[in-house]
Amino acid sequence: MSFLRAACAARAGQSGLPRILVALLVVIVVVSAGLSLSCGNSSFKGTAPDQNAYVTLPALGSVLLLHITGATGAITQVAQTPPTENTSPTGLALLPSKKFLYAINSRADTISIFNVASDGTLTLSGTPGPAGGSSPSAAVIDPTGNFLLVTNNFTDNVSVFFIKPDSGALTQVTGSPFPANTGPAEILITPSGKFVYVTNPRIGMITAFTFSSSDGTLTQLANSPFSSLPGGGGGAFGLAVDGSEQFLYVTNPSASNDPPNAATIGNISAFSIAPSTASIPGVLTPILGSPFTAANGVGPSAIAVDPGGKFVYATTTGSTSSIWCFAITPTTGQLVAAKNSPFSLSAGGLFALFDPTGNYFYIGTQVGNGIAGYTYNPSTGTPTAIAGSPFSTGTAPGKMVLSR
Repeated sequence: MSFLRAACAARAGQSGLPRILVALLVVIVVVSAGLSLSCGNSSFKGTAPDQNAYVTLPALGSVLLLHITGATGAITQVAQTPPTENTSPTGLALLPSKKFLYAINSRADTISIFNVASDGTLTLSGTPGPAGGSSPSAAVIDPTGNFLLVTNNFTDNVSVFFIKPDSGALTQVTGSPFPANTGPAEILITPSGKFVYVTNPRIGMITAFTFSSSDGTLTQLANSPFSSLPGGGGGAFGLAVDGSEQFLYVTNPSASNDPPNAATIGNISAFSIAPSTASIPGVLTPILGSPFTAANGVGPSAIAVDPGGKFVYATTTGSTSSIWCFAITPTTGQLVAAKNSPFSLSAGGLFALFDPTGNYFYIGTQVGNGIAGYTYNPSTGTPTAIAGSPFSTGTAPGKMVLSR
């Protein structure tokens, strides 16, 4: 009998051991577990507080405020901003201070700025301003909270704006917008704020930049763009980085695979990121064994790494939606498929993100017009649906941000 099983049995009075040994055993296990022993609750990761979340609703031209119950991960609708025709908000970015929220209006080529009240409700601040390019889609805010970065799909560039702290107003930085190759789509800034990566689905590439936190300047790396796959193609789309920013993972929704996975469409490319001490910091080098794919499934689009840096999840859409789960090899960044992956669960390709505490995982889906929510086992990666999931947003969401 293992220490953990013996301790759990002792709590239930079923161990059959002398009482003094049982008591000693329980103390040893509790202390070694850091007072976080949980019998039969392998997905426990600590207390998750209640929080707000926001999703864009492109078809309605509005932003929806949601409430997430920390104890369960369940989502309820709270309030919605007035619909605005011909805007189609997609990208979304929340200032670290939680004072301002930015919605990227892909059809109107504008950015809406919302004041965030203490209860999370939104009030539009003035008239939406220009996005700096055509068909803006995705957005991120740098870790300092001073700059907003937006991809412009039709004009092949990235706009960078300085955020005025008191009003949230935006001013393009010198040199913006910055060229980002053909059809930039998703954008990611690393936790340190030093590197920015953008996917170019139409050419199967990843455009890489260094980022200046002092003036917001993007400088494309000399070797950029990088091919997402050997030989190109595959439609590089979703991006995710581990917390130590050693590894970058990119979904290739339309890529073909060699046997024995020839029947599977799509895969995940894995790269190591050259550190700041390297001759060319931020350079991407394919990891041995990349690309990685599931035994079956189609077209992963959205991707996320759990906050603990142990697992990569890629999600697919359509009638055969599923969740791909891989364990990250810490020393190399190589991916190892989790047992029983892919999981035939409600998924989608609109977004994939984790609650910062690591308790909950949310997926944006067009099929159910809403958000699928999961807990996951921190040892095996196996996802389990949250009670009530999927949670309806009335119409397909665009992107989602959490308030923590």
